[in-house]
Amino acid sequence: MKLTWKQIEPFVKSPDPKARVILVYGPDNGLMKERAKTMALTVVSDINDPFNAVTLSGDQLLDDPARLADEAGAMSMMGGGRLIRIEDAADKLAPLLKDYLQDPSPDNLVIIEAGELGPKSPLRALCEKADNAAALPCYVEDERAVSGLIRDMVRESGKRINGDAVTWLASNIAGDRARARGEIDKLILYMGAEEQITIDHVIACCGEAGAQSLDDLVYSVASGNKPGDAMRAYHKLIEEGIPVIAILRALQNHFRKLHYIKARIAEGDTVDEAIKTLTPPLFFKLADPFKAQVKRWPLGTLEKILARLADIEADTKKTGTPVETLCGQAILGISAR
Repeated sequence: MKLTWKQIEPFVKSPDPKARVILVYGPDNGLMKERAKTMALTVVSDINDPFNAVTLSGDQLLDDPARLADEAGAMSMMGGGRLIRIEDAADKLAPLLKDYLQDPSPDNLVIIEAGELGPKSPLRALCEKADNAAALPCYVEDERAVSGLIRDMVRESGKRINGDAVTWLASNIAGDRARARGEIDKLILYMGAEEQITIDHVIACCGEAGAQSLDDLVYSVASGNKPGDAMRAYHKLIEEGIPVIAILRALQNHFRKLHYIKARIAEGDTVDEAIKTLTPPLFFKLADPFKAQVKRWPLGTLEKILARLADIEADTKKTGTPVETLCGQAILGISAR
C-alpha cells in the first residue's frame, strides 16, 4: 500500500495490521530510524529483546535468503508477535520480499529500512502495490514535522517558545531528525532556568552562519537556467567554510518542500492552498519565485533530484570521495535544466 502524506503519522502510531512488511525509506536517516522504532514498539516492548526481536542487514539476507522466512516464522517465547528489522536494504532484496509476501507471518512484523529509493525502485514499487505491505517515505512532511517536534520537545521540557523562533529554527535544522533533536536538546540546555525562548536565544545558541547564502544558492538552483548564479553562490559558501553536507541538506530540504507541494496539488489542492500548509510558513518575499519553481518541476523529476542528492550525501561518508566536486556537478546539472 502507498501512503499519502495525510496517512503517514497515523500509520506510524498505529500500523495497519494488514501490512506484514513495512518499508521505511528516504533521505532523512534520523526520521527514518525514529519512525521505524515507533512502529517497532507497537509489536515489542524492547527492540533489543533477543527473544522477540532480531536485526538483520540486507547483505545477510542476500547471503542467506532462507533466514527471512526462518526468523519471520519463529514463534515468540513470551507470546505475541516478534519483530524482524532489516537495515541497509536495497533493491536486490525485492525478489526475496516478493516470495515472502506470498505467505507472510500473520503475527510477526518485518520492518525494512532503506535509504532514498527512486520511483522506479523495485523494492519501493513492490511494497506500494502489495496489499499486505506498506511503503512509508521520510521526506514529504519533513520540515512541517520538525516544527511540531520543536514545540513538543520545548513543551515537554516545561518551557515556551515564540512563533518566530520556531520558524527560524525549523528552517535551519530541518533535513535530519536526529540532528534536529540534538539542536533542540542543546537549546533547552542552553536556556537553563529561563522558561521563554525567543528568536535571540535560538540564534545565539544554534547560530545562523551561511543561512542567507544558502537561500541564495537553493533559489538559484531550483529556479533553473541560472547555472552561473548557482555556481557563484556555491563557491561563496565553500569559501566561507560551510560544510558540503550542510549545503546538500539545504538543497534536499528545499526540493523536499517543492515535492511536498506538488504532492498536495496532485491530491487536489491549489498551489496557494498547498503553500499555506507549509510549516514554517514561506517568507512572503519568496512566494513568487517559489510558485514559479513549483510550476517548473514535475513530481517525478523532483524525486530523481532528491535521489541524486541523497546519493551524494552517502558518498560524503566514504574516504577519498571528491564530494565538493560531486556536489558542484549536481548543482550545475540541476540549475542548467
